[in-house]
Amino acid sequence: MSTSTSSLQSRYEALEAERRRAWSPEALAGNIAQRDALVRSHSQTAHAKAGDVLSPHTLSDADGSTISLDDLVLSGSAVLIFFRFAGCPACNVALPYYSETLAPLLKAAGIPLVAVSSQPFPELASIRTRNALSFPVLNDAGLTLARALGITYVFDDAARESAISKGGRSEALNGTSSWELPKPTVLVLSPGRVVSFIDISPDWMRRTETPTILKALGLENRGVSHAA
Repeated sequence: MSTSTSSLQSRYEALEAERRRAWSPEALAGNIAQRDALVRSHSQTAHAKAGDVLSPHTLSDADGSTISLDDLVLSGSAVLIFFRFAGCPACNVALPYYSETLAPLLKAAGIPLVAVSSQPFPELASIRTRNALSFPVLNDAGLTLARALGITYVFDDAARESAISKGGRSEALNGTSSWELPKPTVLVLSPGRVVSFIDISPDWMRRTETPTILKALGLENRGVSHAA
């Protein structure tokens, strides 16, 4: 049965409108410039594609427990949503959207759904508690899986200097000395760690809609319909 909801992009349009009201022109221009640069360079970066077989990887939960990719696909496909970090405003739009529109349908179908970031705990856990997410948020230590997928990007000079000027540290974002984050990505993994679908969003204000994920899983008839 379909339910009607606003699209993820419409939520980003509302966030962008709020930024235009509240941010300085310089800050807004810098944010847009970095996203545009990532979009332009994305086609030149090598990344995983459908049909690829991933090497074994292990992710960790806030309580210190671990789960491997093989564990996730033990009974069939699994969906992994890679996001930047817990304080990322755009991520705090995307993950609640998936919790609302995607998670119930995947639970009914018996398909595991997890969110993944390289940010260390305990800060990483805050995005789950703040948004009452219905799925686990897991840590990809040292960007190991994200780098294997080819989905990371490095801050440009302006973004790095801005983050440092606000007291930011790369270690707080990803546990490493590199100013590097995963591009928002939706990965559908099949048994044997086979990539059956991957959608990478170099512009973090444009991300995969739930109906696209459901179609990749063959569940489009159970999907959501977006309200106008």
